[in-house]
Amino acid sequence: MPEFAQLNGTVIHYAHRPGAGRPLVFLNSLGTDFRIWDAVIDRLAGDHPILRMDKRGHGLSRTDPADTATYAADVAALMDARVITDALVCSVSVGGLIAQQLTLTRPDLVAGLILSNTGAKIGDHAFWTARLDTLAAQGLDVMADVVMERWFSHAFRTERPTELAGYHAMLSRTPTEGYATCCAAIRDTDLRSRLAEITKPAICIAGSDDLSTPPELLAGLADALPDAECRLIDGGGHLPCIEAPDAVVRAIHDLLARLG
Repeated sequence: MPEFAQLNGTVIHYAHRPGAGRPLVFLNSLGTDFRIWDAVIDRLAGDHPILRMDKRGHGLSRTDPADTATYAADVAALMDARVITDALVCSVSVGGLIAQQLTLTRPDLVAGLILSNTGAKIGDHAFWTARLDTLAAQGLDVMADVVMERWFSHAFRTERPTELAGYHAMLSRTPTEGYATCCAAIRDTDLRSRLAEITKPAICIAGSDDLSTPPELLAGLADALPDAECRLIDGGGHLPCIEAPDAVVRAIHDLLARLG
């Protein structure tokens, strides 16, 4: 059943599963909703408390102005509302930027990080400005075919066409304003100078076939963080939570074991 919270000047759609042990918080990517984590959650061992949310302008959350700091403040407000601290924060793509910002501003909420297919700086100003111009001229439905090539490996696109069609629909139905706001937030975020401050244990996950955040970006992120390792998924695309959930689950279990 959908849950909604009015906080930080917006309305957030989320799902909270109570449990025992260390909480897990999941932060999703641009143009998706929290269902992208379903396969990962289905495979997790134990009965950990789990929090997922649609960032503003995505899924069933309200569309309001935002930047990366705002998205992180929304996560913090929701965690405070659900009395969640010291969590393992599992993130992908822009969710990774949000997770890094959350760790910088509210380190009490974060015990460790899964940083999947992300960076401290993703793309450059010219790329995101061009994406916004294309969005304004063509709309998300027209753009979606090209975006699928950046989300998923060739093998996924050819071997799992029904799922591909479903995620194409998920992207196409994202509110244009919410998508544009998030693109601008990614364009304007650069956390590279602050990575030394993020001392929480982290596992970075890269996909060899990821066109959006290539493996060298994740390797560089892991090198710059004080306590991080990088794992490569051979043949993986930008969203291993969908393509290769077992690899994501292994990383979560390994980090949970380290955190104790």
